[in-house]
Amino acid sequence: MSRVYSMELAGRTLSVEIGKVAEQANGAALMRYDDTVVLSTATASKKPREGIDFFPLSVDYEERLYSVGKIPGGFIKREGKPTENAVLTSRVIDRPIRPLFPKDYRNDCAIVNTVMSVDQDCQPELLAMIGSSIALSISDIPFNGPTGSVVIGYIDGEYIINPTAEQREVSEMAITVASTRDKVVMIEASANEVSEDIVIEAIFKAHEINTEIVKWIDSIVEKEGKEKHDYEKSVVPEEVYETIKSFITDEKMETAVFTDEKQEREKRITKIKEAVNAQYEDNQEWLEYVDDAVYKFEKETVRRMILKENKRPDGRAMDEIRKLTSEVDILPRTHGSALFRRGQTQVLTITTLGALGEVQMLDGLDELENSKRYIHHYNFPSYSVGETRPSRGPGRREIGHGALAEKALLPVIPSEDDFPYAIRLVSEVVSSNGSTSQGSICASTLSLMAAGVPLKSPVAGISVGLVTGETDNDYVLLTDIQGLEDFFGDMDFKVAGTHKGITAIQMDIKIQGLTHEIIERSIHQTRKARLYILDEVMLKAIDKPREELSVYAPRIIQTRIDPEKISEVIGPRGKTINKIIEETGVKIDIEDDGRIFICGVDTEKSQQALKMVETIGKDLEIGVIYTGKVVRTTNFGAFVEIAPGKEGLVHISKLAKERVGKVEDVVKVGDDIVVKLTDIDSQGRINLSRKDALPKDNRV
Repeated sequence: MSRVYSMELAGRTLSVEIGKVAEQANGAALMRYDDTVVLSTATASKKPREGIDFFPLSVDYEERLYSVGKIPGGFIKREGKPTENAVLTSRVIDRPIRPLFPKDYRNDCAIVNTVMSVDQDCQPELLAMIGSSIALSISDIPFNGPTGSVVIGYIDGEYIINPTAEQREVSEMAITVASTRDKVVMIEASANEVSEDIVIEAIFKAHEINTEIVKWIDSIVEKEGKEKHDYEKSVVPEEVYETIKSFITDEKMETAVFTDEKQEREKRITKIKEAVNAQYEDNQEWLEYVDDAVYKFEKETVRRMILKENKRPDGRAMDEIRKLTSEVDILPRTHGSALFRRGQTQVLTITTLGALGEVQMLDGLDELENSKRYIHHYNFPSYSVGETRPSRGPGRREIGHGALAEKALLPVIPSEDDFPYAIRLVSEVVSSNGSTSQGSICASTLSLMAAGVPLKSPVAGISVGLVTGETDNDYVLLTDIQGLEDFFGDMDFKVAGTHKGITAIQMDIKIQGLTHEIIERSIHQTRKARLYILDEVMLKAIDKPREELSVYAPRIIQTRIDPEKISEVIGPRGKTINKIIEETGVKIDIEDDGRIFICGVDTEKSQQALKMVETIGKDLEIGVIYTGKVVRTTNFGAFVEIAPGKEGLVHISKLAKERVGKVEDVVKVGDDIVVKLTDIDSQGRINLSRKDALPKDNRV
């Protein structure tokens, strides 16, 4: 028999039904928030997967288009690979729960969230986060939760809890925060240049609400929770570890790890492993622990030196940024390009401008947004870290980092009216040693300005790391973490923004939460670093957007016609507009409100298309001179097309200032001639005159 538990959250009822469906999963929760329904399940294998040295957790967020009353497009008519939103949501669900599993847990674990019904005012993504926490908490899977999750908006100086669809449209920010009973475990934010203090207060307000959600889940676990199952622990035996550690020695390990060259460090660690393997080559039982033991000793050494001696692997101060350089116009034929370098991290971003018809169409659950004109893609090839992994298309990392950069720059992208272009950025990570996502934000700002995109403000991003000790007060913050500090550290706190304020945040941690003090200090520390990067490096490469686009970029001309004339511009079965495109080689995009965008590289051809469109879309005026093409001749005159689908007669007497004996003596089919519209009769027939359009001194 199913059981239902509920609480009030932001003026709406949040409920979970347990025992109704998915009974064979280790834990299942049928979540409801008004009319939004999500089924969250958690399952785990009975034994660990053999031969792995990591926790095989998979998190899926499965969007079903029936949830919003849609049938999938395409021939197959069923959902295909996850949408970008589904991938990003899976990452947001994963990040707060992953640190709460035992460090040595190796059983396969799968979290699946199926979106079954969507009320646009109640975001299914948030419901899936809470549902995943409940499913894990009531299951027998080892999990040190639960977590609560909430979204905070900001409208007219007021914080809004779980904003509705209408409120999200006008909110200055959207901050998703996940928390345990005591600490914040995940932050994901987009903001319209909002100040650090407002963001910090929003995070703390969210945490207060999350503690109430956690209390509610705790009460459910008291009644529904299963006893957690035992599992095979994956640890290096203490005797083995201490013996290998004493053989290596602290001095040798410190020498190995403390260098600013990633490749050199890897060579030194490899030599240490080879020496240990040689030392214990006759002890097969110990040899299987060598890699894990060396890894553990390396991690302990790095963390100890940072925390106790304030010594970073590359010798920098705790708040020091690695060497920075930036350069624009790397690629001559692209519309814009820039290379940004921070230490061994290098990102090359390319800007491409296109017609509005090239916007990306979206087919998801959000009925409020069906396209986007600004697209950011991020590529992380294996050579950037010295590996030989084959390329298999973008994974969750690439999609996540591209979306973060897109989110960071979106508030400063000019409006469609101010800059009527589709914009695509591609960030190529050509070398990686920490925080490439923030490097891509910096490179993208430079690339956009080099391309002549009139950004409202330049954006930079930076990451702060963390190493913690035994107590909440024992910690060190590290500005601009490199790969090793990210790998062995406890946090990757990414913040992007302008001089005015924050545009994006993404926080990942490996520990079980952050105190308010750490969050506040981290955000203020990133501001200091962000402003330094903007003023001392980026704006010295290019201080403002260029006033002219690249000669290789298309030019877009915008005009507006009466919306009732749109059908005339398009013509029957698209005949008219296709003829304009064929003759001029431009791209034409038409909006329902009568706006028309003409995109072409050849300015003369674009102007020609503009005249053709305006001639059709605007009422013909008597006395106006038009340029037209002779389409046929008769013995009494020539028919001239002054716009696609609009022809008029130039009577033989109106062909020239002097008498004309034969039409073909003056004009032939295919000729472009200038004519003046002299009359439109009651039947809509157009009368034209070439004679009256010629200069007074012209004689034919």
